[in-house]
Amino acid sequence: MEWHQVYDPLSSAGLSTLLAALPIVILLGGLALFRLRAHVAAMLGLAAAALTAVFAFGMPAGMALRTAGLGAAYGLFPIGWIILNVIFLYDLTVEKGHFKVMQDSLTGITRDRRLQLLLIAFSFGAFFEGAAGFGTPVAVTAAILIGLGFAPLAASGLSLIANTAPVAFGALGTPIVALAGVTGLDVRQLSAMVGRQLPFFSLLIPFWLVWAFCGFRKMKEVWPALVVAGVSFAVPQFLISNYHGPWLAGVGAAVISMAALVLFLLKWRPKTTLGNTGEEETGPPLPRRRLTAGELVRAWMPWLVLSVFVFLWGTPQVKALLDGLSIVRFPVPGLDKLVYRVPPVVALQTAEPAVFTFNWLSFTGTGIFAAAVVSGFLMSFSPRQLVRAYGRTLKRVRFSLLTVAAMLSLGYMTRYSGLDATLGLAFARTGILYPFFGTMLGWLGVALTGSDTSSNILFGSLQKISAEQLGLSPVLMASANSSGGVMGKMIDAQSIVVASTATRWYGHEGDILRYVFFHSLALAALMGLLVFLQAYVFPFTLLVVR
Repeated sequence: MEWHQVYDPLSSAGLSTLLAALPIVILLGGLALFRLRAHVAAMLGLAAAALTAVFAFGMPAGMALRTAGLGAAYGLFPIGWIILNVIFLYDLTVEKGHFKVMQDSLTGITRDRRLQLLLIAFSFGAFFEGAAGFGTPVAVTAAILIGLGFAPLAASGLSLIANTAPVAFGALGTPIVALAGVTGLDVRQLSAMVGRQLPFFSLLIPFWLVWAFCGFRKMKEVWPALVVAGVSFAVPQFLISNYHGPWLAGVGAAVISMAALVLFLLKWRPKTTLGNTGEEETGPPLPRRRLTAGELVRAWMPWLVLSVFVFLWGTPQVKALLDGLSIVRFPVPGLDKLVYRVPPVVALQTAEPAVFTFNWLSFTGTGIFAAAVVSGFLMSFSPRQLVRAYGRTLKRVRFSLLTVAAMLSLGYMTRYSGLDATLGLAFARTGILYPFFGTMLGWLGVALTGSDTSSNILFGSLQKISAEQLGLSPVLMASANSSGGVMGKMIDAQSIVVASTATRWYGHEGDILRYVFFHSLALAALMGLLVFLQAYVFPFTLLVVR
């Protein structure tokens, strides 16, 4: 039985929009205000979404149930699969004592907490975002920061703030490629336009990150390093996105930023060092035990293996090969191509596919699992020890996996029931202010779905249609959806769960949300202001790709 989405079931745009927002309010309110455990808040939000979809928006109950199941499956694969295996690798390195050696080697580059944060969360995290995306960078960097002695809230929240500027070019440009697919716009034009928006924030984020950590005065003390990190990331990001395309803009910029920052920090250090206790230290660094080459190799080897595997798994050639060996598609009966999106959300009535693609070999999490197993053998673990360690990790993250499954169920429910489209249409009615609010729509899309790719698929067509109706550049507004979306990455519930799991700070997801929410909203508003200027104000209009 076919079902066509309805976007104004109450015959009042305002009331329908408020009703559509109810599940999100319950989810975020449960986390931030009532301090509910993440899996409880997610289940309540999912229940509210299901009831709203069925009783207000008219979605058949059977379709709603199948939608929830499809979302849960995608929550476990690939997102949950990534979390599980990153934590598994981290646990192995801790058990063997290699993580402590890696910690000492990082303090050999710099003992300053601000600069450790910059190197790990911003530059190193950007590499994992560019290569893999889908929660990998937050899981890796939050685990490393907690091992370096950062407080759980700082390790979680700052990893989320840092994972912004690289997101639109994450997973080898997947969000931009998906945006081109749903809008019909040229992928290189979209890449170039995003590459004329995000570099401003690639320069800003290092300053913002350290300011959020320790305040403005202490941020000023390390401004040369912040400039090096930002410029060495922003300039390659602009050049690669404009003159090559989206595929290597994230990875290339991250590698250059890491190299430039490490070389700079080997030659420069601030006058005062912010140490482990948060106290400023002056004078020459205290003598430390010199690490042998063998110790360094053993300590960094698991993370180097992880980097190689993640990068290989992200390349189109390897992904295509592994897909050919393993991909299985499960069309959901009673749902696949039976839910129709209708104008004005799309130009023509469109059936929504509902297919669970289980490409188990090409999942990023499978590459991480392979890296963990290889690293485990190199660290002299026996097969039995690896199995036991995996069981302990699985037990530790079980509630996180449940939470992610519920979060994705909620996201899919809003998509297939049309709740997301109702919210999107409210933004599209803002007229001359649409460049600002259209950017905020991208922010909302990622906050809802947890993915810049998913947000682009959801709202890309709506952005194009609205831009054409208002006489704006479709390339500008479609790109703004992706660029604005990256700022929503830090408040989407699944990313927060990834961070709380990596730092072993279970039950504090509401604290993390409160910590990052202002930063997310403020950065999204700044991006909206930039897009508004690009739409109407000279000389910013010169940046618009025609």
